[in-house]
Order: sequence, then structure tokens, then C-alpha cells
Amino acid sequence: MLTSGRDILLNEEEKLVKESIKQFAEDKVKPLARKIDAEHYYPTELIPELAELGLLSVFVPSEYGGSGMNNISYSLIIEELATVCASTSVIVSAHNSLAIWPILKFGTTEQKKQYLPLMCTGKSIGCFALSEPGTGSDAARQTCTAKEDGDDFIINGVKNWITNAPVSDVCILLTMEDASKDHKGITAFIVDLKTTEGISIGHKENKLGICGSPTASITFDQVRISKKQLLGERGKGFRVAMETLDGGRIGIAAQACGIASASLNDALRYSTERETFGVKISEHQMIQTYLADMATDLEAARLLTYTAAKMKDEGMQYSKMAAQAKLFSSEVCMRNSHLAVQIHGGYGFVKDFNVERYMRDAKITEIYEGTSEIQRLVIAANLIKEQSN
Repeated sequence: MLTSGRDILLNEEEKLVKESIKQFAEDKVKPLARKIDAEHYYPTELIPELAELGLLSVFVPSEYGGSGMNNISYSLIIEELATVCASTSVIVSAHNSLAIWPILKFGTTEQKKQYLPLMCTGKSIGCFALSEPGTGSDAARQTCTAKEDGDDFIINGVKNWITNAPVSDVCILLTMEDASKDHKGITAFIVDLKTTEGISIGHKENKLGICGSPTASITFDQVRISKKQLLGERGKGFRVAMETLDGGRIGIAAQACGIASASLNDALRYSTERETFGVKISEHQMIQTYLADMATDLEAARLLTYTAAKMKDEGMQYSKMAAQAKLFSSEVCMRNSHLAVQIHGGYGFVKDFNVERYMRDAKITEIYEGTSEIQRLVIAANLIKEQSN
């Protein structure tokens, strides 16, 4: 087992979380990983077990049926799941950070009582609908509209690239209520996808990686929802979206660390078994250089990720650190997966070895919940703001 510097940052409870999830991932998730990838299979049978372990209710207080863990524990959970199956880690991450967290942060007591208990059990899965066909990174340019109509709103528009959409019951929806106000015209809602008329889910996208995490568009056609389903204040939806994404980036950084770790583990194992020119390839200086870079980058990515998680737990301003963690970890993830394939040579290019899956899964970490380009803008904006204060 490879040692990691992150362990000195963990208290005993967090170490227990890490070990228990690692064991669960090895015993229950890993045997399904290839099937999940090859068949684009949503692991329905894992949902009750994930719920029983508290992995679908990480942030939720016990009063609503949750496990009430902190962000460090959440990062550990996502990383350990991603080390064996990135798809499963994304299912858990999106449900917790993109659907449950905004209800906890911005929801009313009545909304929390209505939605959280079922979401904690996995009987209700959540998703987050921000992206649109023409407004991916430009989150302030929402075209999905909300028009007030008495005690209701009428919703029209299309959301794209929605993780968990085909299996979700609850959707955190961002809409444009008043385009003349730019981002101050955006309003958020909680929408019941399965019971509300006028909602249709598009076909599952045929993706390069994380194939077991179902992604689809959601179309809203004259959808009537009550004002009771407002999430937060009218015109404050952009804040809901940005704060949700700040926390979500910690989860993606942790996922990236998990894939990067799996890439290193497999590369190290293969290099100590495979021989060329009469020696193990791990004895070749170039391979040693690759392994050293992979291990060092991974440790740095983990430290950024767990620092961001700790800052969130401590109630500190963590937006810049979350963006730095997501940016660096995702790029480390891509580099590590690339080097793992390179170390495997021709074997890295076939599906008999997991490294080709790691490389396909890795790419999305540089794209969703804010591309690497957006992360750099977030980091720079925070630096400039800090300098001016």
C-alpha cells in the first residue's frame, strides 16, 4: 500500500471513514467497474448500500436522516470511490454537492423536511441543471425562462449535460426570470422531475468516459411550478449556482485525485512486473522519472483538495482554493492517466487493462463544474480582489 502525506491531516474519525470506504469500494464497487464502463451501466444495486453507509447524505444533519459528515470526509469518500470507479464517484458527488447541498444551504425548513429524508435513503436522486446548449461556461446567460403567473411560475427552456438526469427525481433548476438584470435576474427552483407535467428527459449521452453516470438534457415545456418551490430569494439564483459550484469543485478535485491514484497504482504494479531488455521496466530511469512525477503531483493535488475542504469546514472563504484544487487536480489526473498508458505501452491501449479507462474518465474532470479555463479566471479574479483590499 502506498503511503500518503494526506494521512497526517486526518483525525481518527476521518481515517476510519477512509478505511471503511476503501474497503467498500474494493469489495462492492470494483467488481462492477468494468461492467459499468463497458455497458454504460447505472449501478442500481449499489444505491441502497451507498445510502446505508451514509454516502448519499454526507452533509445532511441527523435530524433529516443524514450522516452529518464534514467536507474532509466527503473528499475521502469521493477519492476512494473514484480510485476504483469514477462513474460511481460522480453519481455520489453530484447527488451530494449539487443537489442536496443547495437545499441545505438555501432551502426553507419545509423544503428540507420534504426532500432531504428521501434523498438520504437514495429513494430520491438529485441533479443540478445550470448548463444549456448555448451557455456552457457563460452561466449568467441563462435562456431557460421563469415567468410569474399568480402563485406559480411557468418554466420554458432546455438544460444540457445534466449529470444523473435520467435517474433523478429532484432537480435544482436555474432560470432567467428577468434578462434585463443580467445575472441578478436568475432565480433557482427545486423541481420534482417525475411528477411535474411538461418535463421530458432527452436520450442518454454516449460519452467518452464516466459511462455509468447517466447524462442527458432536460426540456421544460410550459411547466407550472409553485412559488413554494423557489430555492432562496428571487433574483439570487446566480449566488445559489456559484456557491454550489464552489463546493462541487472540491468533489471533482477529489475524484481527479482518485483517478490519478489508480493510474499511479496500476503503473507502479505493471512496471515492477513487466521486463524489457532483461530487467523490470521499473529499473529504467525514464520509467522512474514518470513514477516520481506521478506520485509528487498526486500528493500536491491531494494537499490542495484537502486544504479547500478544510477551509470550507472551518467556514473560511474557499472559492479560490477550491478552484485551484480543481484546476491542478484535474490536470494531474490527465497527466497521470496519460503516463500510466504510456508505461503500459501497447497493453495500455486495450481494454484488458484499466488504464485506458482511467484516461477516458480523466478528461471530464478538466471540463465539468467549470472548465480549466474558467478555474483560472476564478483564481485570477480572487487574486485581484485580494490585492485591492
